[in-house]
Amino acid sequence: MNIAKITIASEAWQVELSEQNSQRFTGLPTENAKQLKNWLAEQEINGGVICTSAPCLLEGPNGTYELSQWLTETLNQPFVTTNSLTDFAVAAQELPWRLDYYGYRPGKDEYSVESLLTVGNGFMGLRGTTPEMEISDANYPATYLASLYDTGYSKIQDRTIANEDFVNAPNMQKIYLIIDGERIDIANNRVRSLKRSLNLRNGLLTSSSLIELKSGKKILLESEKAVSMARREFYGIRYRFQPIDFSGDIQVVTEADGEVYNYNVARYRSLEKNHVTILQTAAKDTATRLVATTKNSGITVVQEAQLFSTVLQQASCATECADHKISQSFTIAAKAGNCYELEKIVRVQQFRQAEQAAAAEATQAPLALDFPNFASLLAESTSVWQDLWDKAAIRVEGDLMSQKLLNLHTYHMLVSASPNGNHELDASVTARGLHGEAYRGHIFWDELFILPFYILHFPETARQILLYRYHRLPAAKADATKAGFKGAMFPWQSGLDGTEQSQELHLNPISGEWKEDHSRLQRHVSLAIAYNVWQYWHNTKDQDFMAQYGLEMMLEIAHFWQSLAYWDESQGRYSIAGVMGPDEFHEAYPNAEKGGLKDNAYTNMMVVWLFEELANLQQELSDELFTELLDKTGITQDELASMKEIRHQLALEINQEGIIAQFDGYFDLQDLDWAAYREKYGNIYRLDRILNAEGKSADSYKVAKQADSLMIYYNFSTAQVKKILTDLGYQAALPENYVADNLHYYLARTSHGSTLSRVVHAQLAAMVNENDLAWQLYQEALSSDYQDIQGGTTAEGIHAGVMAATLYIPLTTFAGMDIRVDVLRFAPNLPAQWQAISYRMSLRQIDFEITVNHEAILLQASQDTQVQIGETLVSLPAGETITCPY
Repeated sequence: MNIAKITIASEAWQVELSEQNSQRFTGLPTENAKQLKNWLAEQEINGGVICTSAPCLLEGPNGTYELSQWLTETLNQPFVTTNSLTDFAVAAQELPWRLDYYGYRPGKDEYSVESLLTVGNGFMGLRGTTPEMEISDANYPATYLASLYDTGYSKIQDRTIANEDFVNAPNMQKIYLIIDGERIDIANNRVRSLKRSLNLRNGLLTSSSLIELKSGKKILLESEKAVSMARREFYGIRYRFQPIDFSGDIQVVTEADGEVYNYNVARYRSLEKNHVTILQTAAKDTATRLVATTKNSGITVVQEAQLFSTVLQQASCATECADHKISQSFTIAAKAGNCYELEKIVRVQQFRQAEQAAAAEATQAPLALDFPNFASLLAESTSVWQDLWDKAAIRVEGDLMSQKLLNLHTYHMLVSASPNGNHELDASVTARGLHGEAYRGHIFWDELFILPFYILHFPETARQILLYRYHRLPAAKADATKAGFKGAMFPWQSGLDGTEQSQELHLNPISGEWKEDHSRLQRHVSLAIAYNVWQYWHNTKDQDFMAQYGLEMMLEIAHFWQSLAYWDESQGRYSIAGVMGPDEFHEAYPNAEKGGLKDNAYTNMMVVWLFEELANLQQELSDELFTELLDKTGITQDELASMKEIRHQLALEINQEGIIAQFDGYFDLQDLDWAAYREKYGNIYRLDRILNAEGKSADSYKVAKQADSLMIYYNFSTAQVKKILTDLGYQAALPENYVADNLHYYLARTSHGSTLSRVVHAQLAAMVNENDLAWQLYQEALSSDYQDIQGGTTAEGIHAGVMAATLYIPLTTFAGMDIRVDVLRFAPNLPAQWQAISYRMSLRQIDFEITVNHEAILLQASQDTQVQIGETLVSLPAGETITCPY
């Protein structure tokens, strides 16, 4: 290996590859770094070692970077800071497993860092703040519990608007110091340095900050924070401090803070944001309990904490219990250079209104806690994390940064939902995980992109997530009835009880104006639910689930669409009107008073698929089960016959070039001068808001936020889409290259206002063999949260849908795996940038280990089975690794 040795000294930077190949840089650090990077990019190297007495930090427009981190990310080679070449290999292996942030940039940038440093387990998520931080514009500590929702009422323009919010629970994380009367809360202190590191292997967040007080004294603060993967209700903090250049009294304060509120999303701050009422504050010795209830949903949250510290043996602990807060403090006579440590272990329980007896028992129990210490809590959690990584990790060779981001996304999916965290938990994965409050923490069609991760790696978790939908089937049926339809009309935004939670008014942050919001017309969310039910069933053959829950949901959803479709005499076909597609920019026809569109192509084709699949299920499942569920759902034989008729006669609009119109009348819309808007505004991801601020409407233009018509190719193979179009009688009229033509037509008219957009377009580009385009779009999606490419949206939580989808594309598009067919199939299309990809997955109770390189596929199965590679059927004897050239 050719490893560059880079020595940093005040007078110059020296880089050596060999005795004959070295370079010296004598400028300012930022200038040296750029010259060094450019020089190294021209060399044949495998990475580098940076030798320096102190970390070399670089200030840039996007934050503070340590030199080795910056070189690693810009050159995609491992660079480590160490004084020994022998340590390089070990340190380099850890780079894809660490997320490091240097410095403190209060505001939106800090909020984004906190989202990406979130620790959690599916039941609970804690944003990546330090224990000292308070809710403010600068930083935002938050404790999120799955499905902890509450409705607040706000006055807007003579209207009272109800918004169901994802609640920021009371804060038990808070620990801070008071020195010479100065309180350390980070935002109001002089931060000389701050580094936070997240270990993706075990979810351990560490922080180290050097604070300079107003007096000039310096103190080092360190913390470790972890949410247990083994005991889902527990998290722990280990807190250390060291006075650097002074001795004297230091007051240590730890709080249970009930004076919290929702503040994560700036555009929601003018609305009701107080959601909890404190019922009880109690303390005994070093134990505390804080009990809260949500104001309208009546969910009880019981939090208890235990302190551990050798310091407490030398200083008495004073406790104050107020109405909304418990404060415990002690003062020590600290000596310069000495390190002092405190541990805080917290248990969090959540009880719904139907669980009030259990809530009362937890609230009234004696406050005598027997909690584990931090080391044992972390050790247990680390062991469970390792089991999860063994099942879910994707390993790529030849691309360090892709590996790091794949690890990052896998980590955050396991923070958002996990086998232990979600066991018997009535919750789904929110659009922003357990990381932030955007979209009010609601459940969307993002499940379509999210569920495959769990179906392939943790099917028991996928089942539990689908049960969240089944438990809300009565609400979906009630909403359909209220709207004048049959079956189940699942809401666009779902929260606590499954009623429609989409907002009625939407704030445009560019114009500052509120406007009507028609997004609830995205009825295709129910088709996403049906698709996930089918995909879970197809890949697990869970007969019990299908008999008790799955088939009933699919039938009720089909019943809704059958009742929504109507015969259109002018077209001689069935139509579906009053809906929105995935695009979201188009809510209505230009200047229409009523929201909704007619014959959205994606929606209509998904309806055809659903009706086709129910016909298949009728043949696959027992007559007794199917008849029983027809009776339960009230679907008649005439309505089944109607579904068959609709699936052959549902309308699409297709022009002479074979472009499938996004909806009926799409081709009549105006074209937009995209170049002019990019030149004027730069970032035009949210083009709808820009047009609205100009007094225009996206409804009038051929513009899209994300893939719409093209979404059908994310869900299905070209062969399946061809079958759908053939069923409708359109396939014969389409030109040979219509798929590629549709891709480029809509790609030129899409702003990518959703991070999901690039994933869908990437898959479709690969399907038509435009591999460079597929790689470019995939890489943009893969880095979208890490680089916060949408200008601050990561501050409001990670994008769970795109994270899950970027974990799915490597398996399906690049490794070429198709799980939608009866026999597992592979048609690899590995990117040139990757040497190989390896992963594990489970399919119909068979565990697979799979490696794909540019010459062959290596396969191992836990049971005898067969797979199809290209056109060849290959037998896999249990436990044997079979190498198959392709």
